[in-house]
Amino acid sequence: MSCKISIITVTCNSASTIRKCLNSVESQRCGVEHIIIDNCSTDETLEIVKSYPYIDKVVSEADHGIYDAMNKGIALATGDVIGILNSDDFYVSAAVTEKVSGIFDDERMESCYGDLVYVDPLNHGKITRYWKSGSFRDRSFYWGWMPPHPTFFVRRPVYEKYGLFKTDIGTAADYELMLRFLVKHKITTAYIPEVLVIMQDGGISNSSLIKRIKANRMDSSAWKVNGLAPYPWTIALKPLRKITQFMLVNRRSSARNVLYRLGLSEKK
Repeated sequence: MSCKISIITVTCNSASTIRKCLNSVESQRCGVEHIIIDNCSTDETLEIVKSYPYIDKVVSEADHGIYDAMNKGIALATGDVIGILNSDDFYVSAAVTEKVSGIFDDERMESCYGDLVYVDPLNHGKITRYWKSGSFRDRSFYWGWMPPHPTFFVRRPVYEKYGLFKTDIGTAADYELMLRFLVKHKITTAYIPEVLVIMQDGGISNSSLIKRIKANRMDSSAWKVNGLAPYPWTIALKPLRKITQFMLVNRRSSARNVLYRLGLSEKK
């Protein structure tokens, strides 16, 4: 029997990107509960959201940052499984939640994740990074690994048992949560070896060298708050893994093949 999936999307003046996100959720063959948590948008975001009748819940009020908003959404979710999709991201096809639901047909499975591609925000047909996750192993995080958060789906009882996002750890909050769930509490997980989410390039932790340095410091805090000791090279390896993501695009004219498989370009 298929599980019910709740998707949380946080918005704040997201009018320029939100339609792509909403269209991708609305198109899912496996129906979802979609919850929008808005931080008092002053553009047309809410008008756009309200034009999609499939959306289940909309909350618009001041929050204390994106992870506080995500926590609000999780608290409102009624699904068996929860996923988080950013307002400028979108699912690669109408089959994503169907595939995710299939993973959770196994009652022993507590989470799953897949691959993600970054695209040029002005040209969705141009892949800039290809985040091929690979299978999770016990020491993966110690070698700088992490799954792409927008592809990470978790059973709701896991949040209830092990807690929500820590709002005092900045942009490392998603890294900390996955570290806490997968390494500290050793929840079960499965890898879906295909692209699930398309993300527009950029982001609050990657937009400058200074922000990346700050993000690394917060990554160190993620280990500390969980009473875990990383290897001496763990934190440095995490951003270095992005080099491989760029290489996967540059190495393959396969970028073209990937684009074709994702329906973002015609085959040549």
